[in-house]
Amino acid sequence: MLFGLDGVEIGLIIVFLCLFGGILSGFPVAFAIGGAGVISFTIVAALDSAGLLIHQAIDTSSDAFRGLVASGLKPDSISVFTHPELPRVGTPVFPRGWEVALDRNVSFIVNRINERVLAGQSIETLLAVLMFVMMGITLERSKIANDLLTTMAKVFGPLPGGLAVSVVVVGAFLAASTGIVGATVVTMGLLSLPTMLRNNYSPEIATGVIAASGTLGQIIPPSIVIVLLGTLAGDLYSAAQETRAQEAGCTDALTYLGEPAVVSVGTLFQAALLPGIMLALLYALYAFGYALVYPSRAPAVETTGGGGEARTRGETFTWFIGVPLGLIAAVMLMGQVNIVGSQTLTVDTFTDAGQTAALRTNVSQECQESMIELHGQSAWDSAVAEQQAIEEAGGLTESERLSPEEIAERVAEKEAAAAPIGTGVAVLFLILSLILAVARGVKPSVTPAPLLIGALGVVLGLIVDILFIAPSSSAGGTLLKLAIPLALALYGATHAAGRLAQNELIKVVFPPLVLIVAVLGSILGGITNPTPAAALGAGGAIMLAAYRKLQDEERSGKIIIFATLAVIIAILIGINFDLRINQEEVPFESWMAFLAAYAAYLYAAFGLLFACWVLFSGGVLTPVVRETAKVTSMVFTILIGSQLLNLVVISFGGEHYIQQFLKSFDNEFKVFLIVMLVLFVLGFVLDFLEIIYIVIPIVGPVIYGGTFDPKWVTIMIAVNLQTSFLTPPFGFALFYLRGVAPKEVTTGHIYRGVAPFVLIQVVGLAILWFFPQIVTIVPALIP
Repeated sequence: MLFGLDGVEIGLIIVFLCLFGGILSGFPVAFAIGGAGVISFTIVAALDSAGLLIHQAIDTSSDAFRGLVASGLKPDSISVFTHPELPRVGTPVFPRGWEVALDRNVSFIVNRINERVLAGQSIETLLAVLMFVMMGITLERSKIANDLLTTMAKVFGPLPGGLAVSVVVVGAFLAASTGIVGATVVTMGLLSLPTMLRNNYSPEIATGVIAASGTLGQIIPPSIVIVLLGTLAGDLYSAAQETRAQEAGCTDALTYLGEPAVVSVGTLFQAALLPGIMLALLYALYAFGYALVYPSRAPAVETTGGGGEARTRGETFTWFIGVPLGLIAAVMLMGQVNIVGSQTLTVDTFTDAGQTAALRTNVSQECQESMIELHGQSAWDSAVAEQQAIEEAGGLTESERLSPEEIAERVAEKEAAAAPIGTGVAVLFLILSLILAVARGVKPSVTPAPLLIGALGVVLGLIVDILFIAPSSSAGGTLLKLAIPLALALYGATHAAGRLAQNELIKVVFPPLVLIVAVLGSILGGITNPTPAAALGAGGAIMLAAYRKLQDEERSGKIIIFATLAVIIAILIGINFDLRINQEEVPFESWMAFLAAYAAYLYAAFGLLFACWVLFSGGVLTPVVRETAKVTSMVFTILIGSQLLNLVVISFGGEHYIQQFLKSFDNEFKVFLIVMLVLFVLGFVLDFLEIIYIVIPIVGPVIYGGTFDPKWVTIMIAVNLQTSFLTPPFGFALFYLRGVAPKEVTTGHIYRGVAPFVLIQVVGLAILWFFPQIVTIVPALIP
């Protein structure tokens, strides 16, 4: 053996050195990865041909090996790590020659590119990367960060460490709206760092909080890391659980687990929400605590301007906290007592099919033993009892079509039990009420007459809904009955919007907040998957940036505003009216609703094109499209190059060797801890993209093949990868900040500044390790 090492170990070292050398060469990383794969394969092939790389494999023909198999051990579980005493036999790392390995690699790389880049199941999800990148770059070019930083500094500045806390708040806000680490760090470095230094903030806390806050986009949804990691994790988890089920003696993962082995990007977005907020809170608490311990290094800063109209504490509490919370609590309480609820009369036209047993029981003896070990004896006994009851009843009850009389009876029962106020009406009037209440608090000295008229419309609307609108009422009739109350409420809301627009905080925060709620709400609520939501975000970002551009040029932005309203109108019409006009009989109100929705759609499309023209003529759209193309091309080129490097590792047995090492541990917590430590160390020298596409496919079959919740595993990896942006010497956030920092801020300042935040990342990982419910609770609450 060369240097006393196994041939596979030497091959892995060669691959790592080639990859590390390619990254350090200054060549674009996207191409350096593929080049490292070609060069490392050439070196390994040359050494193997010279007979210098010998793999010491277990001699499967030996009596000792056969004895272990005869004792009940599966051959796949026997390795040099679990049974080092077994006889070995020297074999080349390419048993059939490097020519055959090269031919297989070429075939596999073509197939993998087709599956994962061009036409595979994950390509639709990967399209979300393009949309989210465009959304982030567009918002960054719209100078939203400038306004947010200025406004938040006025809000938090008077507190100890207030400027640092404001940077964290803006970082979290930008993370949810842009998700682009480089743009966020550079923007906050240019705007906040000089201000913080000018107000006697120490360079360490200033640079540390900017670099750390900029990386929140890697974990707070919509995160590109989660999109890329989620598409990979879904495939790895499904394949690993299928393998686990077959090793347990079962036919498939559904039989063994009792549920499908799937994990989606949308579910991972739900799981990442609380961990992202937790990290932001930890950053803010550290900044505040640092200011309390070292007040001279993070002093409070008095800001001037932007205070708005003076108001008493009672008025502030009443209109900003008391009334809004009271309204929300009232609606929730009415929902609990069935005063507010669904009024849909849709019923199934077929009876429910019989419920199957919780677990499949017609399995082999080996599978039964494995399922009892996984689910417990009580769960198995319960499933057997359920299956026995089904068989005694003559088998599963088949679904049967209901007669028209039975359908009418079910509709009548549902209408009789329906809540008097529909959920949609309640939510609509709740939103209008919140607008009226907050507007009253913003301008308490201005006459409340228009707001009172709006409040009267809200009350009348609820009364009309209770007295005159039945669940069976048509959408057109409902609209006519609510026309006068809605007109009154919208009259008050229009005046309220004018008052709210005069408040600097609301004017700055509200537009991107609406975009965030629209994008994340549609994903987290299960309304759509990440790709359409990303398209919505990209279109909204373009319109928001165009509106900002028109404001800067002192031009009217009414076309953008009306186009946004057109989108809302089209959505509301689509929810409340039947727009299917290809049926034999189409009611008049459906034709009117279709025409109105189509007109709204056309105007919204015109508004989007107008926004593109505004940005194009202003010199904004061209660089946005160029940067989007560059970032997206880099991601997909890294994806292709990493596939090539992975196939090289697989070809000489490196992947199998690493997986055997990890499987040699009898505790899966220990295995996952080792993987997390390796990822943390690799984060010092590799970017998150290289780790996702090179390392995760190798260790994924092991860490996703156990009993851990795949959501928890994926989010733990994502938080760990976020740390790679902060760890010297190759943390990208450090490079971005170094490029825009003043001369008096040294690299040592930046390194010392990020060190506490790296420790905070480790603390965050520890919290998620011991309290996995932080990850799993939101997906459990949102079906």
